[in-house]
Amino acid sequence: MTDSTAFDVAHLANVELFTPDFEGSLWFFRDLLAMRVVAEHGDSVYLRTWDDYELYTIKLTRREAAGVGRTSFRAASQEALLRRVAAIEEMGLGDGWVDGEVGTGPTFRFHDPDGHEMAIYYETERYVASDEDHPALKNQASRFPGRGVNARRIDHINYLAKDVEANGEFLAKALGMRESERIRLDNGRFAAWWFHFSLKSYDVVYSDDWTKHGNRLHHIAFAPDTREDILKAADIFLENGIHIESGPHKHAINQTFFLYVWEPGGNRIEFANAGARLLLDPDQPVVEWSEAERRKGQAWGMKTIETFHTHGTPVV
Repeated sequence: MTDSTAFDVAHLANVELFTPDFEGSLWFFRDLLAMRVVAEHGDSVYLRTWDDYELYTIKLTRREAAGVGRTSFRAASQEALLRRVAAIEEMGLGDGWVDGEVGTGPTFRFHDPDGHEMAIYYETERYVASDEDHPALKNQASRFPGRGVNARRIDHINYLAKDVEANGEFLAKALGMRESERIRLDNGRFAAWWFHFSLKSYDVVYSDDWTKHGNRLHHIAFAPDTREDILKAADIFLENGIHIESGPHKHAINQTFFLYVWEPGGNRIEFANAGARLLLDPDQPVVEWSEAERRKGQAWGMKTIETFHTHGTPVV
């Protein structure tokens, strides 16, 4: 049976990205992805996707090396927040309470076994569209940009981990996440593990870091509306000199239609039509893939490229 607290976390809320090419990365997210700058503080700029109900989606921060900073999750209620904080503190990986950033309330910071910075909060400020971006349809957060890739929302994050199982087990207990799919190697260890908060098939992924460096990013993903948007995105990136690493194609795991690129700072960004699978069954069995099955490549036979296993940020 499903744990009644499994929905304590509503969704992945926002992610901080580090970039050594701040102007290039800002151009990528603001101009090519049609994200809106909502705040600037110190070395950071806060941007939002056009249908995000909260104030910001990405915090872009100047750093000497690319990578991921703090990932934040929104709890489903104040009571759910306190339950999750208690679970995290019991595991000894809590870092304490702080004031929230750009429209978010009291926030509890913590980290996973690999050292990835994380946070969880409940109180938040909804985005109010200005006259400039007021939507024609009142059930969306702001006007459809109609330019660039039109990234609608953040979809998921994939971390590189020294120990996939230790990190996955932590997140399952700390945040009440449920597993959807995984890859088991011939030696019995997990090569990757997919977790979800709600009915969509995944929100957080851990992939094996071949360098065993720890605290690295594999990619973050944004969701446009359709496969056609992803095909158009490939043309937009081609015309603007953005490195296209892989795709457009279809994953076998979770069946997402995808495109991977490297933004100017070096972080891998995915565009994924992740509505392919909704897990409506509360007792959905976990799908496990073998090493032999994964050697067959992606859904339509394209082999997984080498850099997918070797590139991560910061670069090692």
